[in-house]
Amino acid sequence: MEKPWFRFYPKEVPHSIDYPNISLSEALKQSAQKFPDNSAIIYFGRRVSYRELDEMVDRFAAALQDLGVKKGDRVGIQLPNIPQFVIAFYGALRAGAICVACSPLYKARELEHQLNDSGVENLICMDTLYPIVQQIRERTKLRNVIATSPRDYLPPLLRTLSPLKGVKSHECPGAMDFLSVMKRYGPNPKPVAVKPDELALLQYTGGTTGVPKGAMITHRNLIVNASQCEVELPIRRGIDINVAALPLFHIFGMTCAMNAPVLTGTTMLMIPDPRDPKGILSAISKYKATIFCSVPTMYVAMINTPDIKKYDLSTVRACLSGAAPLPMEIQKKFEQLTGGRLVEGYGLTESSPVSHVNPLDDPKKNRPGSIGIPVPDTDAKIVDLETGTKDLKPNEVGELTIKGPQVMQGYWNKPDESKNTLRGGWLYTGDIAKMDEDGYFYVVDRKKDMIDVSGLKVWPREVEEVLYEHPAVNEAAVVGVPDAYRGETVKAYVTLKPGYQGKVTQEDIIKFCREKIATYKAPRLVEFRDSLPKTLVGKILRRTLKEEMESKK
Repeated sequence: MEKPWFRFYPKEVPHSIDYPNISLSEALKQSAQKFPDNSAIIYFGRRVSYRELDEMVDRFAAALQDLGVKKGDRVGIQLPNIPQFVIAFYGALRAGAICVACSPLYKARELEHQLNDSGVENLICMDTLYPIVQQIRERTKLRNVIATSPRDYLPPLLRTLSPLKGVKSHECPGAMDFLSVMKRYGPNPKPVAVKPDELALLQYTGGTTGVPKGAMITHRNLIVNASQCEVELPIRRGIDINVAALPLFHIFGMTCAMNAPVLTGTTMLMIPDPRDPKGILSAISKYKATIFCSVPTMYVAMINTPDIKKYDLSTVRACLSGAAPLPMEIQKKFEQLTGGRLVEGYGLTESSPVSHVNPLDDPKKNRPGSIGIPVPDTDAKIVDLETGTKDLKPNEVGELTIKGPQVMQGYWNKPDESKNTLRGGWLYTGDIAKMDEDGYFYVVDRKKDMIDVSGLKVWPREVEEVLYEHPAVNEAAVVGVPDAYRGETVKAYVTLKPGYQGKVTQEDIIKFCREKIATYKAPRLVEFRDSLPKTLVGKILRRTLKEEMESKK
């Protein structure tokens, strides 16, 4: 039976997969059996094989069980991209626990809310973050804290030299030491039966839009999405080297840079600082990386690295950009530099996260400005903004909704918000989008980011695309500001490329935009900045810019 038009897929795209009916912990065990000597992790030159990683995970699971962790308990992980994140994540799952990933950027109030909301009693954190944990510990249910240092799994020589570069281990009174815990236990945890439909993760989202809430994500959700990524990129089992620069505590990095490699027995090339373009370029060149998933701001930073030509990027084969719109100019320049393919995709925490990708196998199938087509076994449609009940036709703008096996089960302890977001089996994304006649989707913007200029709708993304075409613009963000006459007017925040400071004026930018888009869409205000506020993933925070502006009134 042919699919209805609103679920259209190009005929040549596969849209059904036989997913492994296993837990994430079992996926690691299977990869360790199939690819025991493959490097699971490369961390500043230290290689951890899949056999070694599986044993480390067993040791950590046994340690957690000895600390009283039972099936269904929540275990918090507050770490950057270091081997301990993978060990702790899969170790907790092997013990039957549910992981709660906490941002290393959290302040005390944010961490306290997340730990208490999820009921975390055991936390693995970086030693430099321990003072924050101490500050809130008495106001949480924490029973055990295990602290670790980025030095712990460095190669011996680098570990010795690291204090000279400012990387030191810190004392954490009242916490257990990660390495000591690992040495204390053998690789023999008690077996725990975990079904694929049971929870693996509470992934908190909504921090930039309101009080964070925990998306309930199962083992099946994560296995499915890792499998969908394997097909879309595609990942070559046991062969590819994946750049793990996206923060693993973020759902994008967790799936694309950790779970997908684990499922496929491929290598995680671990980069602790996701905002270090030279470090990423150097690692790609040295270790011949083949797959790179990142965000537009990182692609921009890499392209604008002055000595980029000294790095060998010729091994890069497949790149995916997500979390924010990918400017077409950036896509073209990056592909020219590497010879690989860079496409835009789309996802959100609630869908584990990937739901759409532009086909990577043929440039002719790629639609610039589009997030692509739904990944296998995923349906998508556009519904009206007012009621969310009317299915819209091609090229009509409405809210993007998604249905698929990677969609979350709801929000932790928030039944009302769950019902509002999950309706009739469809995930309501809050993103404004349209679909063309060929089944390709285009995100116009977030509902709340729409700018109303004299009753006319302006989508920030459209204006930002034009700004990125200006030869002097490095990064750009567009927001609506109050206007007594028009209701709102368009304001652009811009950072300039080196050499253009003082040479480009606000009037230059406004004139450039007015030549390319309707006058009401073009910025009337332009503010030059040295940098723009971003999440650790690299997503530009429009809301922060608006809050800064409102606080100055």
